[in-house]
Amino acid sequence: MKVLIADIPDDEGLNLDFEEKIELEDISITSPVSASLELNKAGSELVITGRLKAEAGLRCSRCLKDFRRQLDIPVNVVYHPIKDIETERHELKDDEMDMGFYRGEKLDLKELLGEQILLSLQMKSLCDEACKGICPTCGVDLNVETCGCVRKTTDPRLEVLRNLLEKRKE
Repeated sequence: MKVLIADIPDDEGLNLDFEEKIELEDISITSPVSASLELNKAGSELVITGRLKAEAGLRCSRCLKDFRRQLDIPVNVVYHPIKDIETERHELKDDEMDMGFYRGEKLDLKELLGEQILLSLQMKSLCDEACKGICPTCGVDLNVETCGCVRKTTDPRLEVLRNLLEKRKE
């Protein structure tokens, strides 16, 4: 969905409730994204607040099972015209990390929704915080069954110290 910036009233802003089908490269969005956004102008800036809801199909980083997660994401973004940074070198500060830039007279809200979904997801998705993962030796899903593999509890980087202690005992 694209919005003409000139169509946003200066005084009261613009409230939008819509659904949009979004496709992302690495994540499967299994439902249309439902968004409730408020767009306000502050000079040349656009302030966008609201919420979006969707369902994402993810893969657990520990056990490699596919699972679905309901997303309920708050949106709070400030857009500046791209011409503001084209003329000068600008270093982003911590309080500017939720800032975006727009070019021209239209703002693509579909792109905004995709960015917000990607930013809200964990780098390593887990099906459950207590997920045990898979055995690195035999590949058994440790959430379902236990394996008979012998686990070495010593950190391999400390093997040299263990060898020194054994030599000392001799």
